[in-house]
This record gives sequence, structure tokens and C-alpha cells, in this order.
Amino acid sequence: MNWLGSLQQFGRAIMLPTMVLPAAAILLSVGGLPWGAWGLPVVSEVATIAGQSIFHYLPFIFAIGVALGLANQAGTAGLAAFAGMALYDQVTKHFSSDLIQPSTLIGIMMGIIAGAVYRRFKNVRLPEAIQFFGGSRFVLLFMGLFSSVFAYVMLWFAPILQHLLNGLTWGLSTMGGFGLFLYGALYRILSAFGLHHLLNNIVWFQIGSYESHGDIVQGDLPRFFSGDPTAGIYMAGLYPVMMFALPATALAIIQEAREDLKPKVRKTFMRAALVCFLTGVSEQIEFAFLFASPWLFGIHIVLSGLAMWITYALDIHHGFSYSAGAIDYVLNYHLSSNAWMLIPIGIAYGLAYYFIFRFAIRRFRIPTPGREEASTLGDWVGNIPYQTPLILQALGGKENIVRVEACITRLRLTVVNDRAIDSRALKSLGSAGLIKLGGGNVQIVFGTYSELIREEIRKLMDRDLTHVQFCAPVQGKMIALSEVPDQIFAGKLVGEGVAFLPESGELVSPVAGTIMHLYPTMHAIGIGTSEGVEILLHIGIDTSQQKGCFEAVVAAGDVVEAGQLLIKFDLETLQKNAPSLATPMVITNPDRVRSWSYAPFKNVKKGQGAVMSVVLHDKSGGGD
Repeated sequence: MNWLGSLQQFGRAIMLPTMVLPAAAILLSVGGLPWGAWGLPVVSEVATIAGQSIFHYLPFIFAIGVALGLANQAGTAGLAAFAGMALYDQVTKHFSSDLIQPSTLIGIMMGIIAGAVYRRFKNVRLPEAIQFFGGSRFVLLFMGLFSSVFAYVMLWFAPILQHLLNGLTWGLSTMGGFGLFLYGALYRILSAFGLHHLLNNIVWFQIGSYESHGDIVQGDLPRFFSGDPTAGIYMAGLYPVMMFALPATALAIIQEAREDLKPKVRKTFMRAALVCFLTGVSEQIEFAFLFASPWLFGIHIVLSGLAMWITYALDIHHGFSYSAGAIDYVLNYHLSSNAWMLIPIGIAYGLAYYFIFRFAIRRFRIPTPGREEASTLGDWVGNIPYQTPLILQALGGKENIVRVEACITRLRLTVVNDRAIDSRALKSLGSAGLIKLGGGNVQIVFGTYSELIREEIRKLMDRDLTHVQFCAPVQGKMIALSEVPDQIFAGKLVGEGVAFLPESGELVSPVAGTIMHLYPTMHAIGIGTSEGVEILLHIGIDTSQQKGCFEAVVAAGDVVEAGQLLIKFDLETLQKNAPSLATPMVITNPDRVRSWSYAPFKNVKKGQGAVMSVVLHDKSGGGD
């Protein structure tokens, strides 16, 4: 794993503990309501104390969360991190004349150590007499001893770290609005690689100090929720972009889509715009133009930085627990300062983005979703368990996956060979973007369904099921078998599967197998796989009499690979003389199949993977 991949994993790990912060925001918001006037003052007291307690124990939450993220959710690593933080807390409190409280930075450090120790020593073997302390139990023993020494050493180094953080805070403050501009621009640049959480952790949880109820809280985010009037400057500028600018971009993409594709694009991007407006999750919209037009993304970077500068200049202070969406805007408004100005700023930003993006998309013919069918995002999210086998195939199969994780909007994987990933198939299955970081580390943006997809992939990798994966046998449009203008195929009397409307005159093998039968007229061919699945490919409808239109390059008994050329055919002649070019691909022994998965019915390239997948009832091989 290269350094960029390591940062990817670390960025995902430090994001995990922040998922508890929305609970704190809701509790503090509830606590701020006039419960006393309603005769229920205890509700306000309980909610406020509960919300503040989350920030009080934030270092412990970060320690556990980072350890879990780095140790693939291993509970032992999380317990070791908690034990380490507890020991650190007590040792520093006992020996320090100046109160050294466990900061978020220390929690992250403890989580990194616990995660690394777990990965290094989880299988350690000790002499038989003390093997009870071997394996994962050794991690707990090690952290208990190490953290005691670590805490004692930090009695001298913690003040130095705090001095460095204070210096960083002072340096940023002297830069004024330009410093905020740089932060906003860098935030957008790093978001393309999924590394913005590293930057945000420093700004949101390390920069600045504020004393609240006897505790020292650090970072723009905890200080904001603790009532620091100077906090919120590193979050306020994100609201105009998330709530207005990017939803306006989604509207521009919809307006510039082709008329025949506009209904599907509208459904996809209206949902993405609503998600961005409410929650601040923006990747699906940003990735729609990131790869299609990097220079347009560059304009987005500059305008994002400028939004931070504007809110700083207008002395606007606002914060969030999750992201800069409308939900957080309303929940935390009572803690903000001058936040009403974010609305007119946001409206101006929305109009600017809408007109800039509509002009650029049309003037420079940028292939955003809906401008060409291949770029339209698939609408399949209601069928995730049945689509995941196709995603797994497009990733190169489970043998190509070393590690699979997910954050809010993207899969984060380590693979054996990133060249085995079929990016076109992933796009047809709903991916908004694929990023290769090198060293086998990749990110695939699937929006807010990424966690669900990750879980389904893990289930498939853990279960010993027999899959047969199919690639596209022709170039053209994939259609449902029921659309074939032939009652025998449409009624599934021959078998079950899909069909294609070819746009070129070549038929390739959809699977690896053996040619079982080649019809004398060469208009149809049968293939058997090692798993015992029998497939029939039939070029066109009622084409058996079209002599001279077909030329086979294989013979019965030949062993073929997926994507290998089988038959050449005269597409132009068949278009004139055949009732239909619909080419069924059916499994003629469907009793062997336990479940079916189909990719969205749209245009495919010849040999494109992940168009159909089946799970068999058992692992018995066969075939004739």
C-alpha cells in the first residue's frame, strides 16, 4: 500500500467517530428550547448535559473510532484504544500540576497506535506457558503497558504540541480571509481524492482553544457547540456551496440533458440535489463534472474558497455537526452569529453556478450525465442485493479484492490489480466516478448507498456461492427478454436471460466455456460452462434462412474465453431482411439457477462485463 492509499484509509478512520456528532447537535438544540416555560426544565438540563458530554468524551470517541477504522472494525483494537485513553487520562491528571486534558489529537494518536498494534500482533504466538496472553489478548496487554509510559512522556511533550497548535492558530489568524480562502480551495481539491477529512480534522478539532464548564475544548467545531463566539468561521462558508451552489449545478445538468434522457437524469439529480441541500453530501453532483471537465471543477475550487473569504469578511459564524446542509443550518442556528446572511449569499451563489454551468456545458459540449446515454447514472438503488454481484464482477471478482471499506459516499478498496476493474460497467451500475490512487487503492463513488453496497459485497465474499458472470456478447443496447418480438423467446420457452440489439457485426462469447453446438447456418451457437450452465446465443429473429450472412470463427468442441470472437455477421443485410435484430442470450437449463442479477437495460460495449450474473443452486459441475 503506497502512502496515498495509507492516507485514504486513515482519512476514512478519522471520519468514523464524527458520526456521533449529529446526536450532540440535536441534544443541544433540544436543550436550547424553552422547556422551563413549558413546565419541564429537567428536559432542557438532561439534553444539554447529554450533548455536552459527547464533546467532553470526544478524545475517547476518536481513539476508539480510529482504532476500529484502521483494524477493520476489530473490537479488540477499539477496547485497547479505550484502555489506553483511560490510562493516559488518569496518569496525566495525577502527575500534572497544570491540567493536561486528553485532547482529540491524543485520542487520534492512541487510536493509530492501537490499530497498528492490533494489525501487527493479533496473531502473535508466545511460549506455551504464557500463550494465554498471545493473539489478540496481547494487544490489550501491550496497550495497557505502553499507554502508561506514553502518558508519562506526554507530561513534557503535550505542552509542546499545544504550543505548536497555538502557533498554527495564530498563523492562520494573521492570514485573515486569505487563509480561509486557501482552506476552502484545499478542501475541494482534497475532496476529489477522499482525503478532505484529514484537513478537516486539523481545522475542526485541533485549531483554537476555549474553556467551557471547566473543560478545554479544541477545534472550530467543538468550540462552536461549546459557545465560543469566535468559532464557526471554518464552517460557515460551506453553507452557500452545499445548500445552494451544488443543487443549482444539478439543475443545470438536468436542463442540459437530452430530451429523451431528461426524465431519468431529472430523477437522479433532483434526488442528489435534495440530499446535498439537506445533508451537505455533494459527491454525486461534483463527480458528474469532475472528470468530464476538470477546468470546470477548478472554477468550483476557486468559488468555494471565495465563499469562505466572503463569510469571514462579513463576520458570519455558523457550524455543523455533520455537514453544511439545511438540517444543520436550522438545528444550530441558535448558536450562530449573522447566519441569516448565508441565505442571500447562497441564492447569489446558486444563480452564479447555474448560469456558469449551463453556459459551459452547452458551449464546450461537456459530456455531463444525460448529454450521452453512456454517462447517465443507473437508477437501480432499490435493488442493491441483486445488483451487487454485478458490481463485484466489475471490480474483478472477489479474488481481486484485498480489502473493502466505505465512507458516506464512496467505496474505498484495495485490490490486487486495479486494471481488472471495468470502469464502464461500474458507471452503468450507478457509479458517479472512479479514482485510482495507485498501489491497488481505488475509490468508487456510489453516493449515500456506498455503505449498503459494502455490506452486500462482504456477504458475497464470505459466502461460498457459485456465480456465473456474463459479459455483453455484442455492442448495442441491452433489453429485457420480454421485449423480443418472438413469442418463444419472450415467453421464456427456450430459457431465461436477456437480449441485445446489435450495432456491429460481431458476436463474442459472454462466458468462458466450451462450444456445445454450432447451428449449420451459424446464426446460433450453444456454450456450456464448467459449472454446468448451458447458454444459447441467437443472432436476430427468423434469421436461419439468411444464408451467407454468418461466418463462424469457432467450431463445436472449442474452448473459448469470455470476450472471444465467435461469429461475424452481415449487420446491414440482416437489418433489411430479418424481422428483428434482437439477439437473445438465454440459459436453457434455468433450473440450475438460484437467483438472477441484471444490469440496467442500456447501451453496452462488446465484451463489457457485469451485464448479467447468476447464482447456482449448488456447486456441482457438469456440462456435457
